[in-house]
Amino acid sequence: MNELVQYLPDLAMLICAGMVGGFVAGLFGVGGGTITVPVLYYWFTHMGISPEVAMHVSVGTSLATIIATSLSSSRAHEKRGSVDKDILKIWGPPIAVGAVMGALIAGMMSGTSMRLAFGGFLIFVALYMLIGKDGAVLRQSLPSAWWQRFISWFIGTFSSIVGVGGGALSVPTLAACNVPMQRAVGTSSAFGVIIALPGAAGFIISGWGHEGLPPYSLGFVNLMALAVLLPTTALLAPVGAKVAHFLSRQVLRRIFGAFLLFIAAKMLYGVLS
Repeated sequence: MNELVQYLPDLAMLICAGMVGGFVAGLFGVGGGTITVPVLYYWFTHMGISPEVAMHVSVGTSLATIIATSLSSSRAHEKRGSVDKDILKIWGPPIAVGAVMGALIAGMMSGTSMRLAFGGFLIFVALYMLIGKDGAVLRQSLPSAWWQRFISWFIGTFSSIVGVGGGALSVPTLAACNVPMQRAVGTSSAFGVIIALPGAAGFIISGWGHEGLPPYSLGFVNLMALAVLLPTTALLAPVGAKVAHFLSRQVLRRIFGAFLLFIAAKMLYGVLS
């Protein structure tokens, strides 16, 4: 009983992170990993797990969580007709290949390198939220199919390395090619499933038998954290998707961007110091 009471604050933190991550995934299409990865990282290091291992487990667990988040979010968007099946057919296979490659690359990276990559990624997302404009168009249509495959492969690879669903990269890319914002968000939510499934599997394989893993881990995926995050993220993702269709998001974008800058600064300071 005393052990259970000891972990109650951690449990509450994970539940809150899952709820916020699921809501953010549905609302912005940027993936709940922007929230869950740093929370998991600080939780694992608080448990005494080495930072080198903690970052890998945080990313792997985040990808496993995104499977449920993206499924729930994409279904909600599909009911509203905002998932573009034609884009999905072209982008899907390269994204899946990239996700596998990203997981394998991450398995060879140090925890410090992964924290630097994730911190840089958060800064990119934060700046996009703070100064980017929804629906900013750079060209009137998508590029050729080969360019689309290359772009989607890169998105899948990098997203798998940092443990996110890919929306932070794919939403602005699609919007810049004159894809309506709601369709860009809806289609990107489906990309999350394609990234998370092979990505999580890759982290399980690359971390199998690794020393210093937290209890109840399959490779770099922690089942204890997953059991808490899965239901909470899946529950809130449809709520975020509904809000995205009715709410002006400019104020929320600014708040979320400032919050991500704070997380990025804290993580990068910990690495560079």
